[in-house]
Amino acid sequence: MPVTFLHTADWQLGKPFASIRDESKRNRLQQERLQCIRNLGKIASETKASFILVAGDLFDSSQATKTTVSAACSAIGSLGIPVLAIPGNHDHAGPGSIWDQDFFKREQEQLAPNLRVLTAQEPVILPDAIILPAPLLRRHEPGDPTSWIRAAVSEIELPADLPRIVLAHGTIQGFGSTQEDDDGETTVMNWIDLSSLPEEHLDFIALGDWHGTKQIHTKAWYSGTPEIDRFPKGEGNDPGNVLQVTVARSTPPLVEKIQTGRFTWKEMNFRFSDDESLDLFSTKLDEIIGNSGDESLLRLTLEGSLGINSAGRLEKLLESLDSRLIRLKLDNRVTIAPSEEEMIALTQRSGDPLISSVASQLVADLQGNAEDAAIARLALRELHAALA
Repeated sequence: MPVTFLHTADWQLGKPFASIRDESKRNRLQQERLQCIRNLGKIASETKASFILVAGDLFDSSQATKTTVSAACSAIGSLGIPVLAIPGNHDHAGPGSIWDQDFFKREQEQLAPNLRVLTAQEPVILPDAIILPAPLLRRHEPGDPTSWIRAAVSEIELPADLPRIVLAHGTIQGFGSTQEDDDGETTVMNWIDLSSLPEEHLDFIALGDWHGTKQIHTKAWYSGTPEIDRFPKGEGNDPGNVLQVTVARSTPPLVEKIQTGRFTWKEMNFRFSDDESLDLFSTKLDEIIGNSGDESLLRLTLEGSLGINSAGRLEKLLESLDSRLIRLKLDNRVTIAPSEEEMIALTQRSGDPLISSVASQLVADLQGNAEDAAIARLALRELHAALA
């Protein structure tokens, strides 16, 4: 008989989002991750899912705070169906991990009795499926965490009519999450060799670690994180989903992607060719952000040059943007290049010979070395603002 379940991963509850300066905005992102988990209950009801599989990194840290633990257990307890999770590299099951702590065990028992954390490499037989978990027992696993499954399917007697589902967290043949934080360094870890798994004896491979939804082959999928938590990383990155999976023994799985993410993480690159292009930039910004600024994060790279007036307009626009967005990650390489009219207005002031002399020297300094030119541009801007 076929069984339907939800495949999800990389919740990373308690993620600090340290790169966001505003505490209230950080809290919004953290709370939305919890709300996204609660929303899985409605999806499970609509899809008639029998259980939910979490392929690692339920928590962002193996030392999650008590507040995070309680909130997570409360959200999971509201789902109404069994939730089976394995430790990932962020919340690995090493000595002293979150899963062994008395506080977590108490909160799980009281708030989330439907949660089952699989820390042993052994089959878990459910009424309608067999789960073959590959938990990470340390952050950097030196061997393939799925290696035990090869022997299990041939040596352990398993019910012949139940579908067999691998639950694993790690990198597949070089494809996976090699950067865990938006501003972090790249590290490869926890390699899973799919080619060594007895695919003919398995019916679905539920993977975690890569934060986008991606099909690896017919039976293997990354679900991605259900709530986006970082800026896009290359082509084909599709985060903010869960997978509805229907599978039966020795039958190709049916997989449907269901969008769950609320916040948008976007990118924009723009080069200013002249002062008039500032209006074009504003238009394109509206097209990308629109009225969803309070639910958006933007990585913005600006290049080119603007006159003094236009540079001032840009600064005010960016100030408003930074206030409205959850986060503005700005790389502003725009230089100030006074227009001909602006230079004339500063250097040819018949009633202010001293200002004209100073402005003329600053204009000359614009042709100097990079440091002198940068100082001159800023000084011209301040002079122009003082006289406006």
